[in-house]
Amino acid sequence: MHIYDAVVIGAGQGGLSASFHLRRLGIDHVLLDANERAGGAWQHRWDSLTMSDVHGVADLPEAPAPERDHAPANRVVASWFDRYEREHDLPVVRPVLVDRVTSDGDLLIVHAGERTWVTRTLVNATGTWTQPFIPNYPGAETFAGEQWHTVDYPGPEHFDGKRVLVVGGGASAVQFLGELAPRTDVLWVTRREPMWRQEFDENAGRDAIGQVLERVRDGRPPASVVSVTGLALRPQEQQAARLGVYDRRRPMFARIEADGVRWADDSFEAVDAIVWATGFRPAIRHLAPLHLRSAHGGVALLAGSSDVQTAVTAAADPRVQFVGYGPSASTIGGNRAGRAAALAVRRRLRDAA
Repeated sequence: MHIYDAVVIGAGQGGLSASFHLRRLGIDHVLLDANERAGGAWQHRWDSLTMSDVHGVADLPEAPAPERDHAPANRVVASWFDRYEREHDLPVVRPVLVDRVTSDGDLLIVHAGERTWVTRTLVNATGTWTQPFIPNYPGAETFAGEQWHTVDYPGPEHFDGKRVLVVGGGASAVQFLGELAPRTDVLWVTRREPMWRQEFDENAGRDAIGQVLERVRDGRPPASVVSVTGLALRPQEQQAARLGVYDRRRPMFARIEADGVRWADDSFEAVDAIVWATGFRPAIRHLAPLHLRSAHGGVALLAGSSDVQTAVTAAADPRVQFVGYGPSASTIGGNRAGRAAALAVRRRLRDAA
């Protein structure tokens, strides 16, 4: 039975970064990925999302991010990740869908069906893409039209000639509205009044991430960074803005009916399709046997550094490091957290020796 010093779960930006740094430190590890091929969650994003549309892709260690142009991000980033794995000879095994992680004394056992890996430490970099969140509203099952989530958004052309309701107050909703409003009839609803930002600099960004860190340090479920940074319109969304779609936002409806949605005041809007841009939840169900969640429902992380994006160690079990969770849930955050996780693994191995 081979005992690894570390197992990394997930070969997205954070997982690749962690694996690179573990290899650089000479730490015996394996990188398990659920996908058939390289590309992380990026390979599953919709074709109309181009490199010029994304909010930024950070460099990987010793590998600058691809140029921002009008090529589909799902192809460009996936190809970049594939080259990175090969050029740095990262120990990737795929497809491996991890279903649970258990503890056996000082060791952790990673299970994927009948396959297992035994390790002294774990780096969890599974992100959120596989856990789309759709809120439960009365009557949703009666709706006769189409319902989509960000995870399976088919692109703007699919909605030509349809009246579309976009639900959600985040960056994806703003982008969908930007694509759809110039070509079809669109209505926007959010649970809270959208928060728009006028200016945003590095200090404001650090403060926003710090607010996210406060939640995970206390063991509360992490909030999205955009919930504290606010929203901004990019040049490609200006036509939709001129059409007034962002100004006609309505509060959440009370229930869904067969051909539309109805508000508490009994007003009604007929729609053909609902796009749920309502976000994702952390994909950490496989860690349930380790009992890492606090009474508040989230995973508390130890935070001792001035760089909030390097808070990676689970307070309940220092053998487990989180990359892409809470304050590191961005490409640049995942990159920093990947290095921090590798260093935390080295410290843990030294302390346990």
